[in-house]
Amino acid sequence: MNNAVLTIIQPDFSTTMARPLFLSKVPAGFPSPADDYIEDGLDLNEHLIKHKAATFFVRVSGDSMTGAGIHDGDLLIVDRALEAQDKSVVIAVVNGEFTVKRIKKNNGRVWLMPENENFRPMEMKEGSELEVWGVVTNVIHKL
Repeated sequence: MNNAVLTIIQPDFSTTMARPLFLSKVPAGFPSPADDYIEDGLDLNEHLIKHKAATFFVRVSGDSMTGAGIHDGDLLIVDRALEAQDKSVVIAVVNGEFTVKRIKKNNGRVWLMPENENFRPMEMKEGSELEVWGVVTNVIHKL
């Protein structure tokens, strides 16, 4: 499938760790010394997870989604409460195998699209088994 799910991880909501959140945005140019005000704390669970009971994390293996900013070893936040729309990045099970791809819907036809030109789209033809497990809402990776 080119990008496989290495592990599925449930979020732990029993702890919170609010970190400082700066009031102003950080420019990608020269910093402003007047912008050193801190707003409230930010808990990443609250910021990144909208549907607690329907959210899980997955670790990715492979490089078919690098064009979407998803790299080998990245951690994805996946929401099962969201309905996959055309162009959503999804965690899917195709013929019993997990994969992460962008879904394409057109005239009743469905494809799972890689985001790397070295990989081919997969059209879901009659007889193919496709189950969408959830929509990827965020990707976490190291720089």
